[in-house]
Amino acid sequence: MKKYFILSAVAFMMLMSCNKDKEILNNLNDYNISMESKGYHFGDKLNIPQEVLNNAESITINFGDKETSNLVIDPKFFTLGDNAVTFNIKKKDGQVLTQDATINVFAKNPEATIAYDIIAEYPHNPQNFVQGFQIEGNTIYESDGQNGASQILKYTLGSTTPIVATKNPEDVFAEGSTIIGDKVYQLTWKNKKGFIYDKASLKLLSEFAYPDEIGEGWGLTYDGQYLILSDGTKSIYFLDPKNPSKIVREIAVAGNTESYDQINELEYYKGYIYANVWMKPIILKIDPKTGEVVGKMDFTNIAKENTTSTDNVLNGIAFKGENMLVTGKNWPKIYEVKFK
Repeated sequence: MKKYFILSAVAFMMLMSCNKDKEILNNLNDYNISMESKGYHFGDKLNIPQEVLNNAESITINFGDKETSNLVIDPKFFTLGDNAVTFNIKKKDGQVLTQDATINVFAKNPEATIAYDIIAEYPHNPQNFVQGFQIEGNTIYESDGQNGASQILKYTLGSTTPIVATKNPEDVFAEGSTIIGDKVYQLTWKNKKGFIYDKASLKLLSEFAYPDEIGEGWGLTYDGQYLILSDGTKSIYFLDPKNPSKIVREIAVAGNTESYDQINELEYYKGYIYANVWMKPIILKIDPKTGEVVGKMDFTNIAKENTTSTDNVLNGIAFKGENMLVTGKNWPKIYEVKFK
């Protein structure tokens, strides 16, 4: 009888402990879910529920290969946008409880709405699935995608007849491109490599491999010092043009109330990165130092006129003097817009 009583007591204590653990984790989960849409800003403190703190000897957070016990949103640890983390709660009895969560970090300042007027329209070949788009003088340099139809070409703004074009291999789905001096750099989507061409003839000069961290090529631009590459995530990478297989640094992109991924075609202009977001009729103005979205342009009306399928979305940014040129995949037009 005594043995039965002891076993019952142990079972009861174990049940109470399990219930307490569930209560701790439920409290933490409720807090994390409540903060996902609200988000944090750098410098904010995580207000862990008191019930969790009362039962914890220590709390740490794991993010990738990093771990911290500092319950503050520190830019040395977190990035803008969504951060997939694991909370480790070491109880006073030594047991460790773990819980996965998403910590969203947003920019502190609201992004400006950038207004514009359409001041000109130019023809564009609707067969061209635009992935990269630049202008020098009055010459458009364009990278077009799709397996079997990918190419790099140049033509005069106002014309759809190529001055010269170079086809990509059949297995290549071409992506973003940019100009550096007398060369044109072009990305591929899934081939894990890029191409370098002579700007005048568009003759292929060489290839380069992507850094291991980059799975896909999406957008590409140049800021006068670094190649700037997007890979369809929230990240933007800065590469050494002399060794494009090397990442110099990276940023993550987020606005004041929203994180962004699927960052696509890029253009660098006067200290900022302008970026298409795949499947959205917007262009973001991004601070390249922080990844914060400081401005947003809405091209919904233009996109409606030109989007007849889920594929031919807004995708193409270039600057013609102070004005911006925009186009899209298989669009019949290029628009010139002037900022208000």
